[in-house]
Amino acid sequence: MEASRRRAIVRDGVAVSVATGVYGISFGAISVTSGLDVWQTCTLSLLMFTGASQYALAGVIGSGGAPLAGAAAALLLGSRNTLYGLRLAPLLGWRGWRRLVTAHLTIDESTAMSVTRETREEARLGFLTAGLGVFALWNLATVFGALVGDRLGDPRAWGLDAAVGAAFLALLWPRLSTATNRLTAVLAVAVALALVPLTPAGVPVLAAGAVALGMGLATRDATDPTEVPDPEDLP
Repeated sequence: MEASRRRAIVRDGVAVSVATGVYGISFGAISVTSGLDVWQTCTLSLLMFTGASQYALAGVIGSGGAPLAGAAAALLLGSRNTLYGLRLAPLLGWRGWRRLVTAHLTIDESTAMSVTRETREEARLGFLTAGLGVFALWNLATVFGALVGDRLGDPRAWGLDAAVGAAFLALLWPRLSTATNRLTAVLAVAVALALVPLTPAGVPVLAAGAVALGMGLATRDATDPTEVPDPEDLP
């Protein structure tokens, strides 16, 4: 891999990590104000490590729901990571303990930074840069948010939620080079926006993913110049 290419991937991964990881302050603050203590909040970020699921669990508990109900909601929203794993396992090609680490770091950001790459080496670098970066910053931000609590005010007022969306848009933009991809993006956005006021956090993302999957099946015979090569063809 060329040095310039490596630097570009690392730069993108760091940018996504900062935009996403800092938003962990919001989770830390919301979690402690929902009734969880600092240690429980930090343990969730260390062991669960999937933002939507963590928010779901804290939200259910904060509204007076049973912990099991919160866990069920978290499991539902975290199920999308299983679908990511089906794509990433052959793409990254890691075995043994490395696969266990990969599973824990499989989130939206690390997946996005992997599947857009042209070689296995680039996919692995993108995955690790985003996965480890978000993991470190998210957990540090969670500690800070949990300790400061509601003294932070509403974290959305800082624009952190917009930063996360902007980072994902930057990753998505290069893949909108065909009419099919642009149509898929428009339909997915429309479905997600329609569901935002009607469903729990994370469900719109699952629905948007279902739209993308359906479009992929419907156009599977079409040639997409942005499609990632088959893992067996990767160097």
